[in-house]
Amino acid sequence: MAKERLQRIIAAAGIDSRRHCEELILEGAVRVNRKVVDELPAFADPDQDIITVHGRRIQIVQKVYYLLNKPKGVICSNSDPRGRKLAVNLVPAKTRVFCVGRLDADTTGLIIITNDNELTNRLTHPRYGVSKRYHVTVKGHIEPQHIEKLKKGVYVSEGRMSVTAAKVVQRGTTTSALEITLKEGQNRQIRRMLAGIGLDVKTLKRIRIGRIELKGLGVGQSRALTTKEIEYLRHATELEKPGQPKKAKSQTKSQRSRASQRK
Repeated sequence: MAKERLQRIIAAAGIDSRRHCEELILEGAVRVNRKVVDELPAFADPDQDIITVHGRRIQIVQKVYYLLNKPKGVICSNSDPRGRKLAVNLVPAKTRVFCVGRLDADTTGLIIITNDNELTNRLTHPRYGVSKRYHVTVKGHIEPQHIEKLKKGVYVSEGRMSVTAAKVVQRGTTTSALEITLKEGQNRQIRRMLAGIGLDVKTLKRIRIGRIELKGLGVGQSRALTTKEIEYLRHATELEKPGQPKKAKSQTKSQRSRASQRK
């Protein structure tokens, strides 16, 4: 297994929050293979290294993976000063877990909850581009130019935002519905883009993450990801071993022919 940030390993073992675990490291309370580690960044292999906090070896917890159909008003955080419901409390995990990315309080639908730091980092990194599909209902009538503007990109305060795909699934006079696919989501991106082209969002629901769909999961319900789904997510984010070269993509017969002609 690749090395992970030391504070994340300690936090995943249930010692404390990640920020407090950073403080424990800086205080000299953490040892890796009997050597004090008191500087950041620091890394370790939870499967190979002996990690202790105040002299006690931490217990590496088993990785868990859940899929939650998040209800409206639930927060994708591990704490909330306003006392709102937390998504992590809606899954039957017996260890500290966290959300993979975020859905804002008013957005419903699929979110993955896990304690796998490495997979989380890759699923949320724009480099790997795992697609997310959303079902959106808006006020009013959707015109073809609305879809074209979404595909070309909409300018907001940070610059231009664009979608991977967009299509109308229901066109009405007072309410319309569309599906939008993103590979790199920014904060409240869909709501801001639609507002930028004059459409007000009534409901927003994430219905798909890569090949994993919402079907069969009621609002507020969760289930464990299957082994096949976990393997798919790892493959989709190319969890290769450090230093292992990526496999070259195979060429079709016509591609090989064109490449030969260019030589």
